[in-house]
Amino acid sequence: MTKPWMADYHVHSNFSEDCDQPMEDQIRQAISLGLDEICFCEHVDYGIKFDWDEGQEIRYRIINETIMVPNTNCHYPNYFKELQRMKQLYGNSITIKQGLEFGIQTSTIDDFNKLFHKYEDQLDFILLSIHQIGNKELWTQDFQKNRTQDEYNRMYYEELLKLVQTYDDFSVLAHMDLIVRYDNEGVYPFEKVKDLITEILKTVIAKGKGIEFNTSSWRYGLSDTHPSGNILKLYKELGGTIITIGSDAHKTTQVGEHFTDAIRILKELGFTEYCTFEKRKPVFHKL
Repeated sequence: MTKPWMADYHVHSNFSEDCDQPMEDQIRQAISLGLDEICFCEHVDYGIKFDWDEGQEIRYRIINETIMVPNTNCHYPNYFKELQRMKQLYGNSITIKQGLEFGIQTSTIDDFNKLFHKYEDQLDFILLSIHQIGNKELWTQDFQKNRTQDEYNRMYYEELLKLVQTYDDFSVLAHMDLIVRYDNEGVYPFEKVKDLITEILKTVIAKGKGIEFNTSSWRYGLSDTHPSGNILKLYKELGGTIITIGSDAHKTTQVGEHFTDAIRILKELGFTEYCTFEKRKPVFHKL
């Protein structure tokens, strides 16, 4: 039986502000696990962070008065230069693809349009994520603060719907139910946001885009997959076929985590293929 093509399509390195792992370490780990392909997707979050060359004096921001984090996006020229160096060193052992994770808000679409057109020739893959809304971050609870569970869940999916309706230069939605990671009130009922999720998925499918199966759900101790089984089923029912698998690795030990589980679950849901990308075009592989 032919071994399925194994590709981790959501890996970070020290070019992301919240990761200190060298790119080479992530690649060596992927090779040791027998992965065939890896795609780096470094963070870009306009609105709360600046580009490395904007000359901003403030290079760090303080979270909750205790945590200091870098205030800059990926250093794009150095990132692409290091990717080329890694391809020269390890290209015979693993396929290495070039991606970015766009942490978009409706208010920052113009910034991402400029970024995309500057580097589009160098990008194989783009994740669309929401990490903050109105420059209020989800993981710090700033966005959820003083809002009910109904309010912040509806607002999250309303923002995502506006983004997929308005913005085109992405490949797949990363961890599209990210709000569940940071919902201190527990799992929000799927039926209460099914209307919004349905419109999001219909729009994604109509635009020839896809979604991600993010295996970090095990790491975060979530009670369901990421996105949830309900979302994955709905995507399949609506005719969705483009799906990637990504670990969202920020540490070397997280590369390729729970990929066999992800493949098993996707098969159980009726998916027969998953995707990698080449110059932002999907390439289908049998599960």
